[in-house]
Amino acid sequence: MDELFVYGTLRFGDVRWCFLEPFVSDGGHPDLVAGALYDTGNGYPAARFDQPGTIIGHRYRLLAHRRREALEVLDEIEGSVEGLYERIEVVTVTGVPAWSYQYGGELDLPLIASGDWFEFIGG
Repeated sequence: MDELFVYGTLRFGDVRWCFLEPFVSDGGHPDLVAGALYDTGNGYPAARFDQPGTIIGHRYRLLAHRRREALEVLDEIEGSVEGLYERIEVVTVTGVPAWSYQYGGELDLPLIASGDWFEFIGG
């Protein structure tokens, strides 16, 4: 799979974009995924794709020749190794299968009703 759906700090303009940027092939596409977005209170959101709602984000095509490297780097950054976030397959509302990172912790967090991290932080 070549696509990655991002909804928080990996989006262009946020603090972790610099980790994703070297691995994308173009400017990406705005997209949506079914699920709910939560505020962790730590400067980054938590997505759960098994909850009702819509998550607003951006979908990027990963460079084919660097896809494995990209996913290894992003897994480490997103805490997949420690279980904080888990990389899973999602399907966007436009019908595109993509990787994304789902929060693995407890959901005793405030809901971001708009589903948009940038709107929530005023970005």
